[in-house]
Amino acid sequence: MNKPTRLFDFPHYQLANSPLPDAIATKVNGEWIKVSTQEYVDNAGHIASALIEKGIQPKDKIAIISSNNRWEWNVMDIGILQAGAIDVPMYPTASEDDYAYIFNEAEVKMCFVSNLELYEKVKRVQAECPNLKEIYIFDNESGIPNWAEILELGKANPHPEEMQKRMDAVEKDDLATLIYTSGTTGRPKGVMLSHWNIVSNVLDCQDRLPLDTNGRAISFLPLCHIFERMLIYLYAYSGVPLYYAESLDTIGDNIREVKPVIFTAVPRLLEKVFDKIMLTGSELTGIKRALFFWAVSLGEKYDVKGTSAFYNFQLSIARKLIFSKWQQALGGNVKAIASGSAALNPRLARIFLAAGINIQEGYGLTETSPVIAVNCPLNDGTRIGTVGRPINNVEVKIAEDGEILAKGPNIMMGYYKQPEKTREVLTEDGWFHTGDIGEIVEGQYLKITDRKKEMFKTSGGKYVAPQIMENSFKESRFIEQIMVIGEGEKHPAAFVQPDFAFLKDWCERKNIPFTSNEEIVKDQRVIDRIKVEIDHTNERYGNWERVKKFELTPNIWSTEGGELTPKLSLRRKPIKQKYKDLYKNIYGHEPFI
Repeated sequence: MNKPTRLFDFPHYQLANSPLPDAIATKVNGEWIKVSTQEYVDNAGHIASALIEKGIQPKDKIAIISSNNRWEWNVMDIGILQAGAIDVPMYPTASEDDYAYIFNEAEVKMCFVSNLELYEKVKRVQAECPNLKEIYIFDNESGIPNWAEILELGKANPHPEEMQKRMDAVEKDDLATLIYTSGTTGRPKGVMLSHWNIVSNVLDCQDRLPLDTNGRAISFLPLCHIFERMLIYLYAYSGVPLYYAESLDTIGDNIREVKPVIFTAVPRLLEKVFDKIMLTGSELTGIKRALFFWAVSLGEKYDVKGTSAFYNFQLSIARKLIFSKWQQALGGNVKAIASGSAALNPRLARIFLAAGINIQEGYGLTETSPVIAVNCPLNDGTRIGTVGRPINNVEVKIAEDGEILAKGPNIMMGYYKQPEKTREVLTEDGWFHTGDIGEIVEGQYLKITDRKKEMFKTSGGKYVAPQIMENSFKESRFIEQIMVIGEGEKHPAAFVQPDFAFLKDWCERKNIPFTSNEEIVKDQRVIDRIKVEIDHTNERYGNWERVKKFELTPNIWSTEGGELTPKLSLRRKPIKQKYKDLYKNIYGHEPFI
């Protein structure tokens, strides 16, 4: 079979070239439910036939909302596309208001959800959405339309000729999916991605990831996010079995069980993994403790461009005595961890790479399908603190104001029904304005320095790049989240969400009563200790950049609480609004929002 050009080609390509008994595996009630490549293709065909039977027409929109990754998602995705329709994957954490907005703007005809909670959530807005006729659920719930009914309908009413006719009619540059960006402000925008936008990204990323058909991939980041979704197609293309973790809570156990060769992660997750490792190390005693922290200290000095023979000798000892245990905690077979969605702390990358754990930081956006650049262990392709070289067939240049521009087959078709917003970011000759500030290091490696929209000026006219600072402050074990503020003010300041789990342990060691999060953030001893951390990190920055004041927040920032986007980025305006009293404590007035 020729190389794929449309998304539904991937499972067929796998079937023709490397059929698997466990193309997709999902753990249900302690058992791995394995779907073979043949079953994957057959079931996707049944779904397409059922949709045709139901009267779904080419270019109709069908939504998928799942709170966890599962094989049904993949089958629905391919089935929808084979029917000539367009799928609209949505975040399970989006608000009902956003659901109604998306259903109406995209004129969604059907919706498939994973569980009862999401079914009820969608049901509550259905009356406001005249196009949304049917809602189906993946889980078995009595009295609720189940997706198995659609599967059975397709089996009983096959439409192979019509399905093939519709598949043949799909061109590679046709719209495949509408992905609504979560955004930090305003209404979500529907990013239009064609089949070739995503397929080209899969093919152009293949040489960057050390995929091994003898190993497995594990997945836990949401499939509604293009980062994970693109890689799912890459695993299918490369003949790599795909295993879905049960949840974020079980990811450690699932990784040790599956022993994957590759998985994806966001920096926040890697930070939590590292914090857990450091906590384990701090509980050691004697020579074991000394060796642990010696190894970490050694890792902080790691440089991919080379170090002395003596350093390499020490590192080989550290890897054997200490870092090998880290590798075993990740299953023992990991050849790559693809990190994306946000900036990875360079110190973290340095230590993990020193430990022999190949973290490949990449960069991209939903609008770029998503990968623009990624680090790679081959051909001197890794530089810590950068996102590596641009991938094949993608061009990158830096505009006069420092903004990163990208051009290639992965650049979106535009924003759905929003031509003005499309023109704001896409030039007539195909250059996409990323909204990120960056530079080219050593003439070839892309480095992100900040979000253009997030940079701000103090009242003294000095620019501050908050994201870089926030990443460095989060190196402290006391700080889980931080937002640097100060636009139009005399000096920068910050809202800090402490790492309450670590803080609780610290308070116990210091005999400080920990009654509640609300009370502990007011304790002067806690405030003073976190000030030590802030002051220490401040030393890296110019006087105009330094955080002069800060306030501790009692809430754990989350998507549900409105502080974070589904990609775990800060929602800056809502955070300012939520903590306007704390803002007033710092600056003497409420924020201008």
